[in-house]
Amino acid sequence: MIHRALISVSNKNGLAAFANILAGAGIEILSTGGTAKALRAEGLRVIDLSSYTGFPEMLDGRVKTLHPKVHGGLLYVRGNPEHEAAVREHGIGPIDLVVVNLYPFEETISKPDVTLIDAIENIDIGGPSMLRSAAKNHESVTVVVDPADYEIVAAEIRSNGATSPSLRRRLAAKVFERTAAYDAAIASHLVSAYGLDPESKSGIPASLSLSLPMTQVLRYGENPHQRAALYGDFARHFEQLHGKELSYNNILDLTAAAALISEFAADPPTLSILKHTNPCGVGQGASLAEAWQKAFATDRQAPFGGIIAVNTPLDAACALAISEIFSEVIVAPEFTDEALEILRKKKNLRLLRHKTFERRLEGGPPSVQQPEWIPRGVGFGSILLQEADARRWTSADFKTVSQRQPTEEELQAMVFGWRIVKHIKSNAIAYVLRDRTLGIGAGQMSRVDSSRLAVWKAREAGLSLQGSLVCSDAFFPFADGLIAAAEAGATAAIQPGGSVRDAEVIAAADERGMAMAFTGFRHFKH
Repeated sequence: MIHRALISVSNKNGLAAFANILAGAGIEILSTGGTAKALRAEGLRVIDLSSYTGFPEMLDGRVKTLHPKVHGGLLYVRGNPEHEAAVREHGIGPIDLVVVNLYPFEETISKPDVTLIDAIENIDIGGPSMLRSAAKNHESVTVVVDPADYEIVAAEIRSNGATSPSLRRRLAAKVFERTAAYDAAIASHLVSAYGLDPESKSGIPASLSLSLPMTQVLRYGENPHQRAALYGDFARHFEQLHGKELSYNNILDLTAAAALISEFAADPPTLSILKHTNPCGVGQGASLAEAWQKAFATDRQAPFGGIIAVNTPLDAACALAISEIFSEVIVAPEFTDEALEILRKKKNLRLLRHKTFERRLEGGPPSVQQPEWIPRGVGFGSILLQEADARRWTSADFKTVSQRQPTEEELQAMVFGWRIVKHIKSNAIAYVLRDRTLGIGAGQMSRVDSSRLAVWKAREAGLSLQGSLVCSDAFFPFADGLIAAAEAGATAAIQPGGSVRDAEVIAAADERGMAMAFTGFRHFKH
């Protein structure tokens, strides 16, 4: 039976109703600080923990639950004669239920202006200690770390005055998952904040701890015979407003689309269409409807069943244009009411609001924050970790290597195309103007094949490459790739450079009057 509960929570959602059920079952409630005050405000009888232990809260609340009467009451083994004798001798009573959720460390460090002092003050000490003590002794103690579990715990207490062993075991496992994730977040933040690396000066974590909560079991993975689930922070970034449940492939595609459109957070209305994580069309215009027309014109076949992402609130005019074809997912910072009314007529179309996408001023800091490190599973019990390819590019970052300087129009096309090509699977080639894609070649085994594919796609779409810019995610290894681009109509090129044959490629550009810029950075995307 549960006779005494200790409640100390940061997140007080649902607490009052839960505590009322405990009180109604005759359970004595111990509590601390702000939690005790909140419970009393609901008319509940609460015993201050400091009164129970005979020791005051001190050091600005840093020491309040680290006491033998707390941890002894949680940890002693019921029925063990030596343990029972010890707690009687020291006046320690049993604590049968612990309700604790932790200081909001992860929420605190997610704030763009967080200081190290704020982060450290939000490292919970007493909470994890109580949780671990209670969870270790789960054969006798019920421990609740997640408000989502209040209902099931309350139901069992109402029925039996206690909780079942199976529930206590599940809740105990959940505690260790939560404290592991909490500690991993703290360790990661401190390593980053202090620039620590125990093994080298590389700044790469010497070990990798991941503990992410499951947020959704998916219908299946890439194929129906593969099981799959979604973990982590997805719901903080995206809110689904309409449509059937997201699939594994939908999530892959829409996150790729969101990453691409974040490149244009400071730009005029921009729209991108993706298929299998590759952009198949990107356009800009005075309106999203105009941007749609340019993006769709790049490839009128691939967008069917594709993913659309935009950088400004999606309006009715664009919604009407988009609704003419079948799309799987649309991602936008916001949707107007009129756009939602139009798009919700398609019951299977998934509409997602990108909650963490914010417009920014040109030259200002990026508002769409990408993670500093990105893990990627490769099988065989291994995970790769790399920094996000998150650098923002302007024309000032490019080095002209040709005799002819690029025109202002070509420079704008370079900035536009270079932002896009890094989101195309290697080998990647894109032909662009300053505000639209014309032909995209992705994922081919050779750069020449990607270039041929991009030219063919443009011709299939009836688009001329005359006066276009060609973008390559890596250097042209031979002059033939650049020559082919010139023959297709390109008058300028942007590429990383770095080939042993750079001089030959530059000479080929000069012979054809092409302007060419090197970036010094490649954008492989495997």
